[in-house]
Amino acid sequence: MFPPLTDRQQHILGLVVRNYIETGVPVGSKTLVEQYKLDVSSATVRNELAALSELGYLTQMHTSGGRLPTEQGYRYFVQKLLGEFRLPLHEQEMIRHQFHQARLDINQWMRLAAAILARTSHGASFVTPPQMRPNRFKHIQLISTRDRLVLMILVLFGGDVNQQMLTLAEPLSQERLSIAAERLNHLFDNATYDDIVARMSQLDALERDVTRLVLDVLRRADNRPFSDIYRDGILNILDDEGTRQAVRVLEERTLLADVLSETQTPDTSGVQVVIGGEGRWEELKDCTIILSRYGVVQQFSGTVAVIGPTRMPYDRNVAAVRYVADLMSGFVYEYFLQETNEEKITDSEVGLGE
Repeated sequence: MFPPLTDRQQHILGLVVRNYIETGVPVGSKTLVEQYKLDVSSATVRNELAALSELGYLTQMHTSGGRLPTEQGYRYFVQKLLGEFRLPLHEQEMIRHQFHQARLDINQWMRLAAAILARTSHGASFVTPPQMRPNRFKHIQLISTRDRLVLMILVLFGGDVNQQMLTLAEPLSQERLSIAAERLNHLFDNATYDDIVARMSQLDALERDVTRLVLDVLRRADNRPFSDIYRDGILNILDDEGTRQAVRVLEERTLLADVLSETQTPDTSGVQVVIGGEGRWEELKDCTIILSRYGVVQQFSGTVAVIGPTRMPYDRNVAAVRYVADLMSGFVYEYFLQETNEEKITDSEVGLGE
């Protein structure tokens, strides 16, 4: 993916990126030698800077000016040279205290996460709610209303509640509807869309009619990118011409959904850094998104992210996203998945007691 670099070229590239991030001023060979006490001459460094430019890692605004990183230079820096960085302990403690002070409410936690990331990065941030992937059946009720009309109430794991009206071929008693619902609850417990399709042959005519509605709800839930987006710090990126276009990504749900679907694939874990839109999103050509899943990947997860200019403090922002994602993961596990597992154990114990 990257043209190979010597150890000295890697060192010089890392210095250029860090210096440019800190100062915003193109970096010359003299600055590098004097500021970092390099044990080589300015001419040697100048030759290495020229080689790094030919390889696509650096660029030069003016022939006699200093160098600055290209998108490829930033990518190499993040993937090969960044190293491990953690937020200072006092910041970690302050962030953890803020979360512990918040009510046990996932919505409040998401708002808090967005605010903390925007403040820490001096950029914009967004947080998406945790969702089941794929969604799973939890419970169904069938309520007779009038004549042939039946109200179906379907609950999915994660808390989604859906209500649908079903018109039957003929009127049925509430007792008959309750028996059908009880059977479906037993047959489809914790089932995904594909699980339910595989069990369709076991159903009678009424159960099949109800199950078609259940499958429709699950299909739409699986294809829905997210219900709400929690944003913060948009004003931080409006002053920068390069990042101003990124506001469109934050405001347009379909565009943000496209970015997330491309970057947050089912097997994705850890922090990801998307630099310059990766050639796919024009709105992000001068921006970087640092994002991470939180929750339990492939079960119940959402995304936390910061957006800012490509010239950003990557070490600090990557560490902030990782730390907040870890805290959110603990919250999701403790108050959602663990609670769900306890419910299953309780239900099974009740069944055994009977």
